[in-house]
Amino acid sequence: VVILGKTGRNFAAGMSGGAAFVLDTDGDFRSRCNLEMVDLEPVVDADADALHELIRRHYDYTQSAVAWRLLAGWKDSVRRFVKVMPLDYRRVLQEQAAQAAAQGA
Repeated sequence: VVILGKTGRNFAAGMSGGAAFVLDTDGDFRSRCNLEMVDLEPVVDADADALHELIRRHYDYTQSAVAWRLLAGWKDSVRRFVKVMPLDYRRVLQEQAAQAAAQGA
């Protein structure tokens, strides 16, 4: 999921699967995020491509001015996003990768 607006307090409470990309325009998202079940990560190159595509699709469907500004200044915009990754979900992905590597070896 991609969040382009302000979040309320206790974001990610109960989040156990998937990832969220949150636009942290004020740099204070961490203070509104429930960090008991998630980690906050920077957006890496592989994620940036998927994030760009999601925002582009959002713009195509809605003509959102926010999406347009983000896409127009993508190199700066992408640095303002935070990836919210549930701890359990990361563990499952790591186990799946390890199993796939073991089967391929």
